[in-house]
Amino acid sequence: MTYRVCFVCTGNICRSPTAEAVFHARVEEAGLDGLVEVDSAGTGGWHEGEGADPRTARTLEEHGYESDHTARQFQTSWFSRLDLVIALDSGHLKALRRIAPTPEDAAKVRLLRSYDPAADDDLDVPDPYYGRRDGFETVLEMVEAASTGLLAAVREQVEGRTA
Repeated sequence: MTYRVCFVCTGNICRSPTAEAVFHARVEEAGLDGLVEVDSAGTGGWHEGEGADPRTARTLEEHGYESDHTARQFQTSWFSRLDLVIALDSGHLKALRRIAPTPEDAAKVRLLRSYDPAADDDLDVPDPYYGRRDGFETVLEMVEAASTGLLAAVREQVEGRTA
């Protein structure tokens, strides 16, 4: 049975596509690509159908990540098929928990940086959209740092299912 993870940010063109690309690479490296499905979406549909922000795409490419992304909006109905919904900041966390149909679905929503043991008290991944290019590098660094812990948690869940 496939374990499904969806990363969610605001418009699905900066932070969540970065997280999707990085985590997909980690899943492949761990040999879990047949067992874990990685996806992303936005809380809003402003950019639906568009590719990732060019600065996101450039940053990912420069760091060796593959991404063929089309933005879309998160749908409440997806909760039933998802195992984990990863919010990129506390605003997304609140919005996603608010639309969750059940308490069990709300419990599926977690902050990405909560998986980074070195993260400080601020667990938000900042939105780089209105900033300079270095903001996209910062997002990538934060995503990479949290991906190790997230992969460990997902691996534990996947192995628990197959045991």
